[in-house]
Amino acid sequence: MGNGLRVVVTGASGNVGSSVVEALGADPGVGSILGIVRRQPGWTPPKTEWALADVAKDDLGYLLRGADVVIHLAWLFQPTHDPATTWAANVLGSIKLFEAAGREQVPALVHASSVGAYSPGPQDTPVDESWPTHGWPEAAYPREKAYLERYLDGFEPRHPGTRVVRMRPGFIFKRESASQQRRLFAGPFVPGLLARPSLIPVVPDIPGLRMQALHSADAGQAYRLAALRDVRGAFNLAAEPVLDADVLARLLGARKVRLPGWAVRGPLAAAWRLHAVPATPGLFETVLRLPIMDTTRARAELGWSPSYSATDAIGEFLGGLREGAGLNTPPLAPDGPGGRLRELRTGVGSRP
Repeated sequence: MGNGLRVVVTGASGNVGSSVVEALGADPGVGSILGIVRRQPGWTPPKTEWALADVAKDDLGYLLRGADVVIHLAWLFQPTHDPATTWAANVLGSIKLFEAAGREQVPALVHASSVGAYSPGPQDTPVDESWPTHGWPEAAYPREKAYLERYLDGFEPRHPGTRVVRMRPGFIFKRESASQQRRLFAGPFVPGLLARPSLIPVVPDIPGLRMQALHSADAGQAYRLAALRDVRGAFNLAAEPVLDADVLARLLGARKVRLPGWAVRGPLAAAWRLHAVPATPGLFETVLRLPIMDTTRARAELGWSPSYSATDAIGEFLGGLREGAGLNTPPLAPDGPGGRLRELRTGVGSRP
């Protein structure tokens, strides 16, 4: 595959992973990419070969041997009704991968952390990467992301020869991720046609419901830069504008309706207990408490600047939701015949 860096990417066929390998494949400084996936994709981007392995179960040391950079993206969002399973995959699997990278003396490790790792914070003054990363304890996702931040705090002094980068992006969208994200977070009862602006007359204006987003292609470029540049530490990633009720109402041509948090919290909790939606009430509570991130460091030290606005990213996602869009990889496969019935038969939020 030519000269250049050898980069290993876990979770390489998902929303972010597919964009990362595309960005890496277009860079002349990258010679080869090994994408570690649990299931064989039907799509192969340039310079990429696939290796079938499970981060949670398999010894990955031999796959990391000779790598210049390891980018760790693999993450199990479901089953939300079985947090021990996601803990074993996400936390214990990640630790196993980190230690394998340390044993193999991989020069650089780029880890996918998240805005969700941050402790509750202000939404009027952006915070930089020094804001505490203790997460929100009522949801598995921020607990797991925060725990791995603490683990890397101990890993770095034990492995001074490995350059560690922690990426902390906001919510990441693209057209091809729409079907997967509906399955992971909304469930089978949300029709794709509901994403048509004319069918969304109102947008809930809930205190604290503000979030940052970016396009998956821009996330891919940030990971590419982190892999190739001599940087370390944490980087916040997000595009403008911050998504709140005003922005979404303009995007959808809808009107705002002020609602208290409890008006959503109760029905969401009931729907989750009934296995009608996969996203937990704790995840909703997490979003209400997220700080707004300052992305100055990524722009200054990584040389990163998003090409898409946050509204571009969410607009692509809504279009993909209407169209049932996807990509020919198992995580991003579009909804097929009987797909939603299969979701119901296997139990929403009950299985990976």
